[in-house]
Amino acid sequence: MVEELVTAGVAVGCAGVVYLMAAARVVKQYERGVVLRLGRLQRSVRGPGFTMIVPAIDRLRKVNMQIVTMPVPAQDGITRDNVTVRVDAVIYFKVVDAAEAVVQVEDYRFAVSQMAQTSLRSIIGKSDLDDLLSNREKLNQGLELMIDSPAIGWGVQIDRVEIKDVSLPETMKRSMARQAEADRERRARVINADAELQASKKLAEAAHEMSEEPAALQLRLLQTVVAVAAEKNSTLVLPFPVELLRFLERAQQAQPPVQQPAKETQQPPAPALSESGVESGAQDSEAGEPVARGESKTGQD
Repeated sequence: MVEELVTAGVAVGCAGVVYLMAAARVVKQYERGVVLRLGRLQRSVRGPGFTMIVPAIDRLRKVNMQIVTMPVPAQDGITRDNVTVRVDAVIYFKVVDAAEAVVQVEDYRFAVSQMAQTSLRSIIGKSDLDDLLSNREKLNQGLELMIDSPAIGWGVQIDRVEIKDVSLPETMKRSMARQAEADRERRARVINADAELQASKKLAEAAHEMSEEPAALQLRLLQTVVAVAAEKNSTLVLPFPVELLRFLERAQQAQPPVQQPAKETQQPPAPALSESGVESGAQDSEAGEPVARGESKTGQD
């Protein structure tokens, strides 16, 4: 009889140990336990630590309450200004209601991932290329609102969404590089022109001051010669002052012109016609050139 009681006590103890092992559960600090009893949700969410359930009746599901970092796969899209881009992002979220995360959605991680991809493609189509490149903070906020709206019903809170990279086609990269180069060249030309304007004003003021003191111009000329000679050049360029040329020109214009005496022109006397002249002419014509008959007759007459 005693042996039977001992055996029964041992059996009950073993059964108790087995029941305790089957019913005992440990929930970690960053987890929450959701109990489903015969398929029905128990509103009391089990906190961290040791807890007990009814074996074969209750089912305990542990939900991680930590912030989850999930990369969003790169999505191809066309911006509002018809530029093809490839954008990827990263999303940070956490579960705030363990019961809703278990009951309302089959797999909250997969649901958040698909919602993030859809929202990213939508935000690409609504934005310009310049906004994607320079105004990412506003796009991040809009993307966070688009994902957070349906995720609230799943017991999930979107903590942060960040656009990581925007990939552009090679042709667009070259076009943007040319645009940036042209813009920098334009600014360089404007700065150079502004510098020339300021330098011209300063030079005008210096010229005005030197015009009042001619010796200052000569001193400046000597300083230039010293600066050129300091380079140990074999050729020395000596600038000729323009004021000296103007002085010589004014001196030449002030000098009265010299009047030259007029030369007397003597006219030779007209040859007189005489018989001797006619006869000599006739003789010359007979000796050298033939004379017409009419002229010879007139000469004899």
